[in-house]
Amino acid sequence: MSGVVETNGVSKWYGEVLGLNAFTASFGRGITGLVGPNGAGKSTLFKLLIGQLRADQGSLRMLDEDPWNNVPLKRRLGYCPEHNQLYGWLSGQQFVETLLRLDGMPARQATLAAVEALKLVGLSKAAHRPTRTYSRGMRQRAKLAQALAHKPEILILDEPLSGADPLARVQILRTISDFARDGGHALMSTHVLYEIERITNNIVLIHNGKAIASGDIHAIRALIDEHPHAVRLTTPRPRDLAQVLAGMDHIVAFEFPAPDALLVRTRKPDAFYKELPEVVVDGGPEVTGLESPDDSLDAVFRYLVG
Repeated sequence: MSGVVETNGVSKWYGEVLGLNAFTASFGRGITGLVGPNGAGKSTLFKLLIGQLRADQGSLRMLDEDPWNNVPLKRRLGYCPEHNQLYGWLSGQQFVETLLRLDGMPARQATLAAVEALKLVGLSKAAHRPTRTYSRGMRQRAKLAQALAHKPEILILDEPLSGADPLARVQILRTISDFARDGGHALMSTHVLYEIERITNNIVLIHNGKAIASGDIHAIRALIDEHPHAVRLTTPRPRDLAQVLAGMDHIVAFEFPAPDALLVRTRKPDAFYKELPEVVVDGGPEVTGLESPDDSLDAVFRYLVG
């Protein structure tokens, strides 16, 4: 098995609506982010992975097994669904414990496992409060606790940060990172790209039900060489600097976003970064700062689906 999840030409219809369209991708070990806008097909893929739906076309393997109608495989995974409606009359402890008992875990073991899982996600102090009193971020952490409580091999996390406050986001991301550090695998979907950047470089980009790119973020950057790469330079003389840089044949545009800034768009970023120091050393205008907005996943995604 080369990946934790392997999909090949997977399609899924909802009547006349196409949820996945010949989706082909490999999800490796550790943490992989499934990145795409709302309606891209992320939830459909995850429901196929947990065996809630069956593919209409193509092949799908998780942990080298077919997920459909596979109860033993289900016990090896933890699932955190997108929607966070909980049984509001249950406490966090009761919520996690009840789901473990429904899966067949003995009562005493379920109690201890629920306590440990709630501690992992930072909900120990709220464990005995009704979940209807939880904030959205706390409900997300309660869902993560139930996904972790039976010690799965793989986590399927559908928008786990949706609606979470900043402190909850930190706790959730730390918990996922710790899970992967200890040998687990996690697939996490999001439509907010910077969230994935914080815990992994391994991503699969999905749009209109198709995988449009996958791999390390820096490898994916190689797919967009035909698009101008943006570099922002801080300088007290932006127009003078632009005049000097205009001699580089790979530069396609200049912008002046601030009185002390120059935004350069180049088709050959490697050449630009190599040549820039020579320009500055040769008496060009002082450059006091350099950053690339295109280093973000957001820029990569815009390029690939634009």
